[in-house]
Amino acid sequence: MTAPEPETRRAIRAATPAPAGPSSRAGRNLPVAIASGVILGAFAAGTLIIHPVAFVVVICLAMVVAVWEMRQALSEGGLFAPFAPVAIGAVSMIVAAYVRGAEALVFACALTLVATLVWRVADGMTGALRDVGAGALILLYPCLLAGFAAMMLAEPQGQWRIFVFIIVTVFSDIGGYAFGVLFGKHPMAPRLSPKKSWEGFAGSVFACAVVGAITIPLTLDGAWWQGALFGALVAPTATIGDLIESSLKRNLGIKDMSNIIPGHGGLMDRLDSLVLVVPLAWFALRLIAPH
Repeated sequence: MTAPEPETRRAIRAATPAPAGPSSRAGRNLPVAIASGVILGAFAAGTLIIHPVAFVVVICLAMVVAVWEMRQALSEGGLFAPFAPVAIGAVSMIVAAYVRGAEALVFACALTLVATLVWRVADGMTGALRDVGAGALILLYPCLLAGFAAMMLAEPQGQWRIFVFIIVTVFSDIGGYAFGVLFGKHPMAPRLSPKKSWEGFAGSVFACAVVGAITIPLTLDGAWWQGALFGALVAPTATIGDLIESSLKRNLGIKDMSNIIPGHGGLMDRLDSLVLVVPLAWFALRLIAPH
């Protein structure tokens, strides 16, 4: 059976009733969203504690799911990225980054781009350039960016670096949500994300700075002011990451990347901030806690 055309899928989704349950001002079922977030966080923390390689496996699995979600989303705009070469390439990029570093990450990305081109052209030239471009977009965002997490993990105190990066970024959402609900009056980007406010952004900066000031001295022996500055840089980067995905979804006419995570939507709906922050975190934490 052939998949329905993008217009048909949009019509089906629009006609599907939303699941019942209490929702927050962010438009989510808050209890379900919290439960899902806690489970995902506990799983990620558990693998991080067990062994770095276990967390590499988690990154690889996350990227395969992200490739699938991005491919599904882009198909709504008539862009059909080849799944197999991009997914295999994403895993290869993560492993290469963890084992051999930045040069191997870039090399694996280049090889995957070539493989994607060959794979798609072998299926015919009609629309090939468009679909290869979609595959290249997915390889760069989020797969190449996720490679920085693998490189961070491979460094001394890598597990603590990952912990700091994740916890500070997560508090960008928490601070933004709390301040937005309590004080939000001035929309930040109403055309992209109507519920995001400047007050919420101030809360993101505040929360990230506080968490950074606490975690950096405790885990990486950095100064509190370094942690505060790190958090203050993470917050706007995380916000931009969120707005980038909001823009992409709005352009494609979709609300979420998928519905695989109850209360959240898709995995990319949770990774949008993290994938943009991770290169900044990799670089900043190398300055704060050199090898």
